[in-house]
Amino acid sequence: METKFKILGSSSSGNTALLQTGKSNILIDAGLSGKKLKFLLSDEGLSVEELDAVFLTHEHNDHSAGIRGLSRYLNLPIFANRDTIDAIQPKLPRRPNWKRFETGVPFQFQEFKVHPFSVPHDAYDPVGFYFEWGTGDLFDPPSSLAWVTDLGFVPTLVQERIRKASILVIEANHCTDMLEKDEKRPWSLKQRIRGRHGHLSNQTTYELLESMENTCWRKIFLMHLSKDCNDVNLVRERFSQLPGQGKRFSTYVIDPATAQPISV
Repeated sequence: METKFKILGSSSSGNTALLQTGKSNILIDAGLSGKKLKFLLSDEGLSVEELDAVFLTHEHNDHSAGIRGLSRYLNLPIFANRDTIDAIQPKLPRRPNWKRFETGVPFQFQEFKVHPFSVPHDAYDPVGFYFEWGTGDLFDPPSSLAWVTDLGFVPTLVQERIRKASILVIEANHCTDMLEKDEKRPWSLKQRIRGRHGHLSNQTTYELLESMENTCWRKIFLMHLSKDCNDVNLVRERFSQLPGQGKRFSTYVIDPATAQPISV
């Protein structure tokens, strides 16, 4: 069965993606309004009722804003850890169909083996996700996806999830020079962004990927670009030099204005 993966939103204004395996349709994060999510899903030929689950990384609005609208769908499971649920629920008019997981403890959902792992970010208990699916036969080959956004550095465990993924989604949030020169952001915010619980820069992400050996990547998606402190062409130019690009794997930059993938 063909896997379809599409990033529907990718910036500080909202992050979300749709993963379809032929058996299941899941959202990873829901950082756009319920109305916007409904519209984007319809473009993919889906209704909200056809979603099987939503998986949340953390409570920040650009990853969870859509839960208010999605909470109307009481049959829709929304997976999050306890601290994320506790941070989001007081802002909601109703209780969604929460499904609580423990960070670091793998669990099964339909055909997915889901590994939620801790990432260093300034949220209550932020996670990345590593999804595995496929039975391994000719018609259902094994595959995997790592979703790694919103982190200030990459611990060893996270590196292992990144290395093993067939599809890697990782942030290239900012250009350090553009962030330094930005006049709209106060010094304190700049410090938060480039700190160990902030966001990965283009160069940090490049050096990480360049250093990794024996990777399983088929596709890399570079997302969560800052609209003010990054540039799609800068990212494309930098990652075009990544060893293996265009041979072992394909790399795409997600335009923060349109959420469209642009080939490196």
